[in-house]
This record gives sequence, structure tokens and C-alpha cells, in this order.
Amino acid sequence: MASFALAGCAALPGGGNIPDSNTPITQSEAQIGAEAHPQLLAEFGGAMSGSQAQYVEQVGKTIAVQSGLGNARDSFTVSLVNSPVNNAFAIPGGYIYTTRQLVTLMNNEAELAGVLGHEVAHVALRHSQRRQAAAQRNSLLGAAGAILSSVLLGGNPLGQQLGQAALQGSQMLTLKFSRSQELEADTAGIQYLNSAGYDPRAMATVLASLAAQNALDARLQGRDDARLPEWASTHPDPASRVQTALSQAQGMSGVTNRDTFLSRIDGLTYGDDPKQGIVEGRQFIHPDLRLAFTAPQGFYMVNGTRAVTINGQSGKAQFTLAPYNGNLQTYVNSVFSGLSEQQQIRPSSIQTTTVNGLPAAYGTARVNNGNSQVDVTVFAYEFSNDRAYHFLALTPAGQSGTFNSLFSSVRRISAQEAANVVPRVLDVITVSSGDTVASLSRRMAYPSAQEERFRVLNGLQSGEGVRAGQKVKIVVRGS
Repeated sequence: MASFALAGCAALPGGGNIPDSNTPITQSEAQIGAEAHPQLLAEFGGAMSGSQAQYVEQVGKTIAVQSGLGNARDSFTVSLVNSPVNNAFAIPGGYIYTTRQLVTLMNNEAELAGVLGHEVAHVALRHSQRRQAAAQRNSLLGAAGAILSSVLLGGNPLGQQLGQAALQGSQMLTLKFSRSQELEADTAGIQYLNSAGYDPRAMATVLASLAAQNALDARLQGRDDARLPEWASTHPDPASRVQTALSQAQGMSGVTNRDTFLSRIDGLTYGDDPKQGIVEGRQFIHPDLRLAFTAPQGFYMVNGTRAVTINGQSGKAQFTLAPYNGNLQTYVNSVFSGLSEQQQIRPSSIQTTTVNGLPAAYGTARVNNGNSQVDVTVFAYEFSNDRAYHFLALTPAGQSGTFNSLFSSVRRISAQEAANVVPRVLDVITVSSGDTVASLSRRMAYPSAQEERFRVLNGLQSGEGVRAGQKVKIVVRGS
């Protein structure tokens, strides 16, 4: 199950003066990174191993050398993480990460080097420390904690809606600061690409693919918010970054190593890993935990490593677990008590029931959320004496029934149903004579939008074709 979409450039407390971009990674920076590294790996499905992870590491270390940081090749830790979210991020101490899903969206080695170079730049330019210092000046989370925000996408909508209203003004100051850092990291990443002999235009093409994927996801999920407006986002819109990156790379050229890259990423898991559960249309099914549920019509789901998020215009919910001592009412109360430090949130009552044979308990509390009120519902299910799961749902006041169909859909699945869950994987093929975009798209392991998915996956514009001998990616069912 999924994470709280942590992601991106993490700003961690370090204290002291911030080193300049030519200073080798300090001992204190390395210690900060080493402490946060296991937590980030856990949040993003763990580090992958094998030849694909080694390849990503090799490219990352090669581009890290271009930063000018002393001993960069040895100082950087480059991880390919097992996450179905398109993301890359960095923390102090030379720790940089990319998700396997973002790698599957790339079309050549120069794009991989560009994304990793962007993350190297965050480390070299000490963006995390500078952002943390600005955050503390703006009282954003104070000195207490790390700011973890997406480098290319994101942020978790649930947590932002509880008890955060007082921070909105100071957040906007910090968000503006963060956007300038993203553009600065793009610029540095383009310089690294150029000095390493890669085609610097790759920074623009990978951002273009990301923007196209954002738009396709939004359309397939029935959303009209393919992106946040730039002024309200922690990171500039990928589509606008494309034009900036293209202009900066004008007149430059270099290698892309397209065929080598595609051969090396062949077979990567695409989308959800069944070990973390998978989303199929409106259904979430977890073969290892032997459970399933169905989102209401008009809602879409995002799966990560610790929770599944269900999003729609009339509410948001998250499915996850917490420690369980065998008492469902205690469990529901503990979830409510952990929601907010700013205000005590308690349900008016806790009801018990049975859902598809599972013991269940639930309660709803009305909460002031800035200028409005929301209903917060916790609905928990016992799967064994020591294991329970719950939904945490947010709806406008009086509309907690929005998720009744979701709450009543939770069920155990059979061994046979679990065995039938098969992952999707990336299959790199060579275009044969007579192949077309239309014929290749029909091999995509999806019931809808096959050609659109194929085009976005391969960075093909509308109307652009394929040629015999060219390598392309398709998504197929694994074994």
C-alpha cells in the first residue's frame, strides 16, 4: 500500500553555516543523509537491486562528478526505488533517488542523467539547507522537522487539510523560494549534461514526457486539474519548465545513448508492484494481504508503499493501517487522536458493525478547517486478532455518506483471486516492417487509451510515427 507521497527535495535540519556549492560534502551533511536514507527508502518501496539499479547508480555517479564537488563519485549514494509514482528527489549528504516509474517514462540515458543531475544540483547548491533556513524564518514547521516535498510532483492532500490553515501565509513565501530552486537545479543539470557529453536537450524532453503523463493521468482519472497553477505549487509546472530548459540548451548537442538505455531498462516493473497491492480501474486488490475494495464512481486511486489514497471532487480518503491491540474502538480513537496537534479531534460516537464478514467500527467528527468545516471519518476493519486496517476520509460537512459504498466494499479475497494478480512490465521491442503506432499500441496491457499510453511512454507527439529497426517500449503482463 501507498505512502503519504513524501517525495522530492527534502529539507532537513542541519544547523550552522551553509557551505557553498564548491565545498565537498561535510561530515554533518553526510550524517543527516545517512539518518534519513533508510526512512526514505521505506517510504518509497525500498531500494531495488540488480543490473537495472546498478545502471542507474553508474549514470548518477558519472553526472555527480560534473558538479565539481570534491570526491563526488564516492560521496554520492544513488538509489533506484520501487515506487509506481513518477518522482525523483535528493537529501543532504549526497543521497539521490529516482523511482522506477519515472525511469520507465524516460527514453534515453541523457534523460536519466538529466533527472539525476537535477538532483545532484540540489545537493551541491545546498537547496535543502537553504529551504529549511527559509522555512524556519517563516515559521513553517519551525525548527522541528524536515520538509519533504516532491521534486517533480506532489504533496499529500489529506495532511494539508487538517490544522494547516494558520501556516498558509508562511507556506506561500517558502513555496516561491522552492520554485526558484527548481529552476536553478534545472539550469545546473543542463550544464552537467553538457560537460558530460550528453545532449542537454534531454532535460526538456524528460520534462515534456512528465507533463504529457500528468495530463493523460488527469484525463483518464476524470480530473481537469492536470497540474496545479504555478503560483500554488511547490514546483514549477513541468510544461513551462520544458520551454525554459529548451532555451537554455539551444545550440548544444551531445549523445543520448537511446538504445543502450532501453536495453538496460527492459523488464522493469511498470505501475503497481503486486507486493504493494495494485489499482485496476476503481478496484484496489492486495494479493499478499488478501484484501480488496472499490472506489466510488468518479473517484481515482493512487497507490504507494504505506497507504492508498482515494481522490475526488467531493472528498478524499486514505486506506492504511496502525498498531492494533484487538479492540476496534480503541483503534478508531487512536487514529483520531493522532490527527492533529493543533486541535483535539474526537468522534461524537463510535459504532460497530460487520462488513462482508469482517468486524468493523467507525466514527465521524466535525472539524474546523480554516473558514469551513469538514467531516473526518475513520472506518476500521479487523482482519485478525493483531491486524486491522482503516480508512481516514475527509468530506465537506454533512457529506460523510459520500464514501459509504467504499466503506462497504472492503472484503477478503480468495487464494485463487490473489494468484490471478499479475504485474505489468516494460517490454522493449524492435519495430518490424509493417508495424505502426496503432498496431503496436494494441499490444499495451490496458483496456483503454492504448495509443495515448503508447505515445506518452515513447515520447511520441500526436501524428508522429515509428520506423522499422527503432526500439520502442510497450507495457505487457509479466509472469
